[in-house]
Amino acid sequence: MSYTRVKICGITRIEDALHAAAEGVDAIGLVFYDKSPRYVTSAQAAEICKKLPAFVTTVALFKDADVDEVRQVLAEVQIDLLQFHGSESAEFCRQFGRPYIKALGMAGESIVPKQVAEYHDARGLLLDGHAPGADGGTGQSFEWGMIPTDLKYPLILAGGLNVDNVLGAVRAVQPYAVDVSSGVESEKGIKDAVLVTAFMNNVRQANNERS
Repeated sequence: MSYTRVKICGITRIEDALHAAAEGVDAIGLVFYDKSPRYVTSAQAAEICKKLPAFVTTVALFKDADVDEVRQVLAEVQIDLLQFHGSESAEFCRQFGRPYIKALGMAGESIVPKQVAEYHDARGLLLDGHAPGADGGTGQSFEWGMIPTDLKYPLILAGGLNVDNVLGAVRAVQPYAVDVSSGVESEKGIKDAVLVTAFMNNVRQANNERS
């Protein structure tokens, strides 16, 4: 059976990235949105990426960035996957020739077929707990029952996930991946090693139950 993967987003320190990798994380997220408390510069991100071991995917998160900003990051940082968290059109997302995922804010919303069809070439859809157009990383969850059962895209579940609820989330939704940021932090942008370990252990437990 398939298993749920883990992305830890908002990494700002090399030591946090290395601990996440040691715990078996599948991907780390680097935030290139300068209004976020988890923002990193290209120089910071490049240093983090250089230290990562093989097979940990690096994800660059943008929110309504301009084309030149995205291209500059790609020129300076070893990025594997793009994540767009704003009102970007599919045309915008695909112009960089890199695989991408698109985030959708689910607060008070539901996915409609038109949204899904627009991003037909996305490698996955990330469903977050914030309102459409608002910033992510808020720790807000949403009603998982809103997720269509026939969604054909790899589903990445985000929004309010933490050590206490991720086991139930994976059991209930069985997503392709879960994405956590504030739920494993001691303060904004600083990951708590104990919480990261516990989060990964709970996802592993849920995966083992499905094997």
